[in-house]
Amino acid sequence: MLQAPQRSALSGPALVRLLARLAEVDVAESRQSLADRLSQWLGWTDAIALSSALDGKPPAVAGGARAFGRAEEEECTRVRRSLVSAIASDSVLAGSRRRGSSSLSARMSAPRVAVDTQTDYAVFRQRYLALQQSMETAIGTLRGRLRALLATQAPALARLAVVDAVMERALGERERTLLGAVPGLLGGHFERLKEGEARRVAEAEATDASNAAAPLASDAWLDAFRKDMQSVLLAELDVRFQPVEGLLAALRAC
Repeated sequence: MLQAPQRSALSGPALVRLLARLAEVDVAESRQSLADRLSQWLGWTDAIALSSALDGKPPAVAGGARAFGRAEEEECTRVRRSLVSAIASDSVLAGSRRRGSSSLSARMSAPRVAVDTQTDYAVFRQRYLALQQSMETAIGTLRGRLRALLATQAPALARLAVVDAVMERALGERERTLLGAVPGLLGGHFERLKEGEARRVAEAEATDASNAAAPLASDAWLDAFRKDMQSVLLAELDVRFQPVEGLLAALRAC
């Protein structure tokens, strides 16, 4: 008996591993070092700016220094919780999982209906893009605030703030391009689940031809997709929040 080929285990961020699974692709591990990849992503003007930030004279510490404290920690926690809540409570992603047990009973006793072939991915794509924009705006603002605080602490931390600003400018467009491809990958996953449900109903029709009623369609596939989409959004949030976590670590250490 032939065994299905096993996909190689992929390391790296949860977002990459999750997308590889949902897209049903075998992603090879990159053999390039981080330095090699950065050399391809940074333009020559970005490279000059980064070199100046790393090798030049440390920037002067900005005036009005204030100690890093609980307020900044709480603000970072508040922003992250707010974004998680927006993903978890989004009405488009909630679907039938929000309906109570009485509604469940009603669905179980509902008349048998055909698959809704009009279910469209476009509405999910729009919501994903809107939530991405919310993440980018909120995290970008938070990152800027933390850099401003770093610049008031010490020359080494002021240098780190400059380096982070350079990296954000240099890699921002590439980040938007890469993360902008995620809705397309999810679209393929959506269509595969939808087609799978259509096949299930067609097979039920073929084996129950004596029954004039159409087989009962299920929205379980759609709820599964909603759950997957939320998982991808939360994994993307983790990736987007990494620079903030790095700045927080530097502030905690000072």
